[in-house]
Amino acid sequence: MKTPLDVHVHDSINQLQRETWDALAHDASPFFEHGFLSAMEDSLCVAESTGWAPRYLVAYEGGSPRGALVMFRKLNSHGEFIFDFAWADASHRAGLRYYPKHIVASPFSPVGGPRFLILPDVDPAPLRAALITAAMRLSRAEGGSGLHFLFVTPDEATALEAHGFASRHTLQFQWRNRGYRSFDHFLESFDSKARNQIRRERRRVSEVGINVTVHEALATRDTSAQDLHRLYVSTVDKFAYGQRYLNERFFELLGERCRERLVLVLARRGDELIGGTINLAKNGALYGRYWGCFEEVPNLHFEVASYAGIEACIERGFERFEAGAGGGEHKFGRGFLPIRVYSAHLLAHPGLHAAVSHFLEAERHQTDEALMATEGLVLKR
Repeated sequence: MKTPLDVHVHDSINQLQRETWDALAHDASPFFEHGFLSAMEDSLCVAESTGWAPRYLVAYEGGSPRGALVMFRKLNSHGEFIFDFAWADASHRAGLRYYPKHIVASPFSPVGGPRFLILPDVDPAPLRAALITAAMRLSRAEGGSGLHFLFVTPDEATALEAHGFASRHTLQFQWRNRGYRSFDHFLESFDSKARNQIRRERRRVSEVGINVTVHEALATRDTSAQDLHRLYVSTVDKFAYGQRYLNERFFELLGERCRERLVLVLARRGDELIGGTINLAKNGALYGRYWGCFEEVPNLHFEVASYAGIEACIERGFERFEAGAGGGEHKFGRGFLPIRVYSAHLLAHPGLHAAVSHFLEAERHQTDEALMATEGLVLKR
């Protein structure tokens, strides 16, 4: 007789052993590993006070963990990157409360991949069903207006649809390695005009005396958490809508607990740090997260946030580079192609769920049209 699954809710990742948790997150991005999540919690970037109350759902079988969800009770919609502000406004206009809500996601991280963290060689279907049911039950018990799974895989979206969720399709621009031997080999996929433009943009950064280097893991010791935080803040503070979600303590803990995942792209003039990006890597993927600069240098952003990362992926044999949300037009012309991104949404109020489902159906058609319109453009593949 099969042992029944028992789902427990933990309100801190620190209630779970790192080794045990990371075994569940083996094929997920580094943003679902214990080190990253604990850095978020222990720096208080993720807390009830910031609108992110952790709810880690763990499915046990015979007392042993078999699967998990990273879930949060949210008091706002900030830092999610699948935007539902219009839904919240419509809800409020109708006299309905939209917050709290619940999401399954990694904080402040627009990164795809598995959301159901399941041990290898285990049948995922019963674990998914048990975790979905437990998440729905918890959201109702805590008065949530809805449950949202963000940046899920296609098969996870299908599983969620079977439980009444409505799928959302949006776009993100990502780079894929098509067996490139070098950056020059990659450039051969462009027409001559685009190829020359990229070479010119890279050259102009070096011509003003700036050296761009890539640092991994222990090689980042000469860069302080203060430097990383300053890079992050330099970009956030440029925009009226920017918010400082992350503090310096988070970057200290990131360096301590995720050092083996860190990949820094740093631009220096002599010993002076001019700009850079903070990336994480795992399982053949590079994830670009934070970019900043202390001096406006033409083409520097393209070099450190795109070209150097692509070159690093080629040299290391990585399969893909997810450089973050936004910047579609600029990324598209530099080798990043539109990729369909999935999420799934279940609203507690039947009328609101019906309205959102109708909107998502129209949005899916728009996404289809956008993907079709980009086929064959810029890159001559």
